[in-house]
Amino acid sequence: MIRSVHINRLFSRPPQSQSARLLNSFILRNTRQHFHTTPEAMAIEVVPLPVPATADAMKLKDFGREVKGVHPGALSEEQFKEIHDLLYKHGAILFRDVDLTPEQQFALTKAFDPTSESYGHGNKKTEGEKKSILHPDLKTIPRVPQVQLIGNGTVYNHEGLAEAMLKHPSHTTFHKTRVSEEDEAKGITRFYRWHIDAALYDLSPPKVTTLYGVNVPHGPRQMVRYDDGTGDELDVPLGTTAFVDGKNMFDILPPELKSLAVRTKVKYAPHPYVWMAPARALPTGLGIMSEGLEMPYGELPPWEESKIKVLPMLWKNPVTGDLHFQVHPCGAAELLVDPLPEGAQREGALYPDGAHLSDLKHVRDLLYKMQRPAIAPELVYPHDWREKDLVLFHNRGVLHTVVGAFTKEQVRAFHQCNLAASDDPAGPTTEDVKKWA
Repeated sequence: MIRSVHINRLFSRPPQSQSARLLNSFILRNTRQHFHTTPEAMAIEVVPLPVPATADAMKLKDFGREVKGVHPGALSEEQFKEIHDLLYKHGAILFRDVDLTPEQQFALTKAFDPTSESYGHGNKKTEGEKKSILHPDLKTIPRVPQVQLIGNGTVYNHEGLAEAMLKHPSHTTFHKTRVSEEDEAKGITRFYRWHIDAALYDLSPPKVTTLYGVNVPHGPRQMVRYDDGTGDELDVPLGTTAFVDGKNMFDILPPELKSLAVRTKVKYAPHPYVWMAPARALPTGLGIMSEGLEMPYGELPPWEESKIKVLPMLWKNPVTGDLHFQVHPCGAAELLVDPLPEGAQREGALYPDGAHLSDLKHVRDLLYKMQRPAIAPELVYPHDWREKDLVLFHNRGVLHTVVGAFTKEQVRAFHQCNLAASDDPAGPTTEDVKKWA
């Protein structure tokens, strides 16, 4: 007989309040039936995600898989283990035509990190920080605060929310320059902001994000224009979520940048989404213009040095052992470079004796040089959303971005869940440093 995933273990941390106890009790009642013992295991069918015509099929051959034959809210323990490993091996997992409650989505997300508790940015934290660039984009599901409602337009009577006015993030409010209204009417758009789902202050980056398409509007395809002088463009479905593989981002670097990456840690600004809010982004959505517009540290909400995140530039995949280039370029403030290990080739190496890079423009320029090749059109997977799609992605192994623009009449509703992790990501091992430095 197949053993069940133990929901009691998923919610094992003792609640801190009566409200927390009530919430856990409610979720247990509503999810125990969905992670259950079955007399006979259903076969899991795994097929590659369709590679768009714009992509390099060889470079994306290992990215993404669609899973058929099982319901993601009704997995046995063995089935969950298979899904777990598939996600870490392929970066993203798709389930089509799934009916999924917020409780089920929370339970599935939590199964990847059973001791995690709160939403990735802290429950209701972004609502309280009005100056954060995330504030307009998120509405919390009242009975499951770890699940957020995101989308576009006005949604009524939705999961305990009488009325929710949703705003699809647009490059027009975040980039230094924008696509003209005339071009936008023709379907020209941009990537909004390439990122990792993470608070990047105090809380650890979530391991997995789950996105569920409740209401998906249809419309003409759009054309992403990079507007960086390269002439790069990418044909995408309306409202796509675009992904790039952090493993590819590292693998395609030249040797001297691989050596730098394996030796570097990234120090993020305190309250980075408040810090970056006054600044404006590059036209590719891959970082911030260096114009001195960031909020001064002294004007940020109260912060502590001990809660500032200093994370490896490369995060090690816990299943494959691969290294993924995982940097949120908009929030990065400083780079800490270790010296070359003993015996390493010094000729051509960058910062062979180590360095502390604190000039913000230099930090951003260097990160852009390292990350920009990986968002080339042939390396981007733009997901073509359908209603009731559930996408799980390895948040510590991919970067992603919102894309495109909707009219006010195009109502879109998605449920998003990621949980502040129980630990920080692991970086390169001593052997990795010796190999790549």
